[in-house]
Amino acid sequence: MPTSEEATADRLTSNQCWDYIRRAQFGRLAVIVDGQPEIFPINFAVDHGSVVFRTAAGTKLSGALSGNTVAFEIDGYDDNLSSAWSVVLKGTASLLADNEDLLASEDLPLFPWQAGTKNAFVRIDPEVTSGRRFIISNVARRNVLRGMGLYTE
Repeated sequence: MPTSEEATADRLTSNQCWDYIRRAQFGRLAVIVDGQPEIFPINFAVDHGSVVFRTAAGTKLSGALSGNTVAFEIDGYDDNLSSAWSVVLKGTASLLADNEDLLASEDLPLFPWQAGTKNAFVRIDPEVTSGRRFIISNVARRNVLRGMGLYTE
């Protein structure tokens, strides 16, 4: 039987998921490389119901364009530390190669955080969007506050 500390997660609507995505500064891209999952932190922009990111040639790009389904995830908690949330998109990634798409992508707020040339623009078209939000337990809240130096016993 659930205790008062146990609560169910609320499923987010698609609109709520996209609201969280639009406010996020970075996310995680999950791809399959050589049969194994790999996860990369990325900064991104939302563009016409999709997620776009910049990268260079390498494992991230080849994994994203391998033809396998990719996943994109963001998570966080609200400012007053009462709830946490997670949003996951699953879909296909494609390289922006059309001149019109490339010109439009130059206007997106995509500025690489890591030094180096990032000439590849990749779009993730989601087939599945899911998210959840839940109340942070008192124990977890104390641990977060302790980690921030705001809670002492």
